[in-house]
Amino acid sequence: MTEMDDKTESDRVMIDFLNNSLPEIEVGPRLAMAPPPTRAANAPVAPLPPTAELPLKVLPVMVALPATRMAPPIACPAPSPVPPATPTAPRPSKPARSDEKRAPVSTSPPVAAAAKPTLHVSSDVDGAHVFVDRKYVGNTPLDTSEVTPGRHQVNVSAEGYDGVSEGVNVAESGSTDLHVSLKTLRLDVSVPVVHKHALGSCQGTLRADPAGLRYETETAADAFSLPLSDLEVFSTDYAQKTLKVKRRGGKTWNFTTKAPNADPLVTFQQAVDRARQKLGLAK
Repeated sequence: MTEMDDKTESDRVMIDFLNNSLPEIEVGPRLAMAPPPTRAANAPVAPLPPTAELPLKVLPVMVALPATRMAPPIACPAPSPVPPATPTAPRPSKPARSDEKRAPVSTSPPVAAAAKPTLHVSSDVDGAHVFVDRKYVGNTPLDTSEVTPGRHQVNVSAEGYDGVSEGVNVAESGSTDLHVSLKTLRLDVSVPVVHKHALGSCQGTLRADPAGLRYETETAADAFSLPLSDLEVFSTDYAQKTLKVKRRGGKTWNFTTKAPNADPLVTFQQAVDRARQKLGLAK
């Protein structure tokens, strides 16, 4: 067979397949095929004229599908409650090996905080005024924390009594006590003087304390001492800068000062007179 015969046979097979297998699809009019001519045996085959290729037109096919019924909704079962979680027992701690070193446990008691320093001041006259380093802090008896550790100067005074000044060392912590007696006679004063003789003079120091009045000088014959109760005259002439001392029923001494005025003599005299008044020896 020639190449042309193969092509004609192929076209015929394709047309038969379309007509028999796809009856729903109308593919144009059928082509009338002439019966193949008979030929004698061994006769040469005449070539067939070329067949024109016809275009195939494919029509859309509407296929009706059977109606489907929607299945009813399936009810889902309610979720079952979740049981509460069962707490698990703690895992036992691993016992310490005997060869492991343990940190030492401190058995010492806790150290208490140190108390702040305070000053307690009392006196034999209630309500006396108290000054610490010239600052008023209250009246006796009192406790004050307005102090710092170390040295402080405390002044206590009351009406009708001589003031008392005391130095006190406040401890680093806790209370420091100070008792002041205003009723106790305190007298410790002195003044440099010049003893005036009838002829000449000598220098020395007059001192007074609760035991009495003393004149101290390098001239032993001029030195003396007498109790405060033996003073008959004890006065100062400011203009003359003279302090007059007379033993009761006895000798008289006149003293002056090298200061420009009689102030040192007056101060000394006033201190002695206050002590004598406390003792009931002077008005």
